[in-house]
This record gives sequence, structure tokens and C-alpha cells, in this order.
Amino acid sequence: MSRKQVCRALVAACAFALSAQAFAQDVLIRNATVHTATAQGTLKNTDVLVRNGRISAVGAHLAAGNATVVEANGRELTPALFGGITDIGLEEVSGESSTVDSTQALGEKQDPAVRPEFDVTLAYNPASVLVPVARVEGIGWTMLAAGSTEGGSIIGGQGGVVRMDGSLDSVGPRALFVSLGAGASPLTGNTRAAQWMVLDQLVAEARGRMSADSKFALLTPMGRAALAKFLDRKGLIVVNINRAADIQQLLRWAKRNNVRVAITGAVEAWKVADELAAAKVPVFVDTLADLPGDFDQLGATLENAARLHAAGVQVAIQSAGSHHARKVRQMAGNAVANGLPWEDGLAALTRVPAEAFGVAGEFGTIAPGKRADLVLWDGDPLDVTALAQQVWLDGRAMPMRSRQTELRDRYLRAQGTLPRAYPAGTN
Repeated sequence: MSRKQVCRALVAACAFALSAQAFAQDVLIRNATVHTATAQGTLKNTDVLVRNGRISAVGAHLAAGNATVVEANGRELTPALFGGITDIGLEEVSGESSTVDSTQALGEKQDPAVRPEFDVTLAYNPASVLVPVARVEGIGWTMLAAGSTEGGSIIGGQGGVVRMDGSLDSVGPRALFVSLGAGASPLTGNTRAAQWMVLDQLVAEARGRMSADSKFALLTPMGRAALAKFLDRKGLIVVNINRAADIQQLLRWAKRNNVRVAITGAVEAWKVADELAAAKVPVFVDTLADLPGDFDQLGATLENAARLHAAGVQVAIQSAGSHHARKVRQMAGNAVANGLPWEDGLAALTRVPAEAFGVAGEFGTIAPGKRADLVLWDGDPLDVTALAQQVWLDGRAMPMRSRQTELRDRYLRAQGTLPRAYPAGTN
């Protein structure tokens, strides 16, 4: 790079930094009911001061200085919520394959089919219509998942945390996604028993105990390097699994191979809650699973989250689907209605997933030094009738508009000389 090119790059970098600071707003949110999602719990009649995109102070009677003052009048303030493990930004229309990037299906002639190096975050689209739809509901971030599909393998690939602020890059370390149990058995010869055989071989290949030149090898050279990053507790493997017996097998496999895991689905996890707590495995639950969906879910109960929490398991909310991410609040509320303490219901959408995915140093709680990712509500945030009145990400007030609100405003406005389908101002 020439000296002139270096100067241009520095000027561009400085311009970008200045523009970012210009959009960062210093804000004092005064007299709020602050749900910190920390050991401090809920603080009433409390102020939160935001400077340069970070929480500067939390306390009573804080001086505003030159910050914009928002009068909360006792309303509830929370960290921006976790939207669950989703495909937001990876899937626009589920029935249109050209807009779905969360799975990879390798053809039968493409061998090997196990590709842990596959990283879905590279396809993330921050301009997706689903981003503002989720954001206006108080959701500030999500974990992108790599899914297994027909023609693929039980190893879906890698995903990562993305924020709903319009930025392209993911934040935090990657997680590797794996599917086990009856739903994934077609990928392993129609038997779940073969899943453990495949996993053991993959570990052996990644650790160099099996020759890469073997005709039975399942991984590419890049795949071995990618999988090695998740062994010896260096990374997190997120496993979708439901049956209690399968969860026990997973805990044994993880201990035998020194692997750090988290569980999603986990419909029968309550049956092995003590073992999960002892292994310090976080569990992402579907709190609406009250009836068996298949033979892996015969033990479904609405008390799953509460029973896990009582045993000492860190509980988070799995997902309500990419197009219905707003329903994670209902899922947390359902868990609270069935025995989970309210503060832990909020933690399931804030602190716990942030800790599980290695981003707790940035967000998930309200505390000095954290990103100013905040939501002001007009009621209990775990009540479906409550609405997010303002979302701030990095201290920037996000537009409280989405395609859904625009369609609402378009079709509910007073009818003029033309049908409502015509935008306002059309002649």
C-alpha cells in the first residue's frame, strides 16, 4: 500500500469514527424502574446515564449535564432483549429458497458432507425486513443458528451473535450447532445410536487420531481445523436434543471429550436437571411445549423451566421463530406463570444467554461500562400487552417503525378520494 493510500485509509477511518460518535446520543433516563438483570435486581426511582454509547452511571438523582433527558415516570427499563436462537437476517421468506441461507444441503455426490467450517454469519443481512420487526418489540440481539437439513449432516455449522443495530458483523465467539435425537436420525442411517459413532469419529479426526487420508474420513482439512476450535472447552457446541436419555448420553460424551455444550429444545431436560446443574450446562427451553410433539417429548411440561431453575440450571429462552421473535416475551411470561421467578424470567432473555454465548462483557445487563442497549416499556415487559416505547442501541434511539407498523398506518388511516392501498399524497 502506498503512502497516499495509507493516508486515505486513515482519513476514511477517522471520518467513520467521527460519524459514529455523532450518532451516539448522551441520554439520561430519569426516574425509571430499572431491571438490571444483575444481582442488584430491580431498582425503583433510578436514573441511567448514557455517554458515548455506554452506560456511564446507574443511581438516583444523577446530573444530566448536556445529556438529553427522558422522563421515565416510573416506567420499566430493561436491557435490550435476546430474540432467541433464530434465522433473522438469514431467512426472509421461508418458502423461497433464494432467501434462506441458514442451512446447507450437500448433494449425494459431494463427499464429505460434514462441514463444521460452514459459517452462516457470512450470509447475514442487516437490512432484512425481520430486523426492525423484532427490534420494535424490544429485541436487541439474537444468535444466528446453522441448521441441519436433508442431504446435510448432524453438524449444522457455525453461528454467531448479531445485534439489531443495522451492523453487518457478528459479535462474540462462534458457536457450533449440532442436532441429535429422533429428528436428526435420518442423517445417520435412521438410528440415533449412529450419532455418537459419528461424533466420536469427528473428534478423533479433529485431534489427529485418525488419518486425514483415510477413505472413511468425514472432514475436510478446513473442517478438522474448524472443529478443533470447539474441543477442549475452547468453544461452545449448541446441541438440539429433547429426550432425557439422549441428554444423559450427551453429558457423558461431553465429559469424555472435554467439550463445553449448551442444550436447546430440552423438552425432557427437567428429568435430568440435577445432572445438568452439576455439569453447568445452560439450557435454552421452549416454554410453550406442554404436550408431546413426538416420542422424544413424552415428558413435556410447562414447568420445565421452573424445575430446571430450582435445580440450579441456568435457563434461557430458545426461540419463538424468526418471524415471531417478539413472542419470546410471552414464552418467558409463561415460564413465570408456571413457577419460574420473575427476575429469572427476565434473565432468561438477557443475562443468561449473554453469558452462555460469551458476550456478557458487552450487554445483557444494566451496569456501568456496558453497551447502552436499553428498552423503555409502558408496562411489565413479560406481559404480552406491554409495548416497547423506545429502544436504544449503543445509546442511539432506534426508529420505532417496521414494515408491520407502516402497513398498519397505511391501511388504518382515514380514507380519502383514493382507496387506502394508495400511499398518502398520491394524486
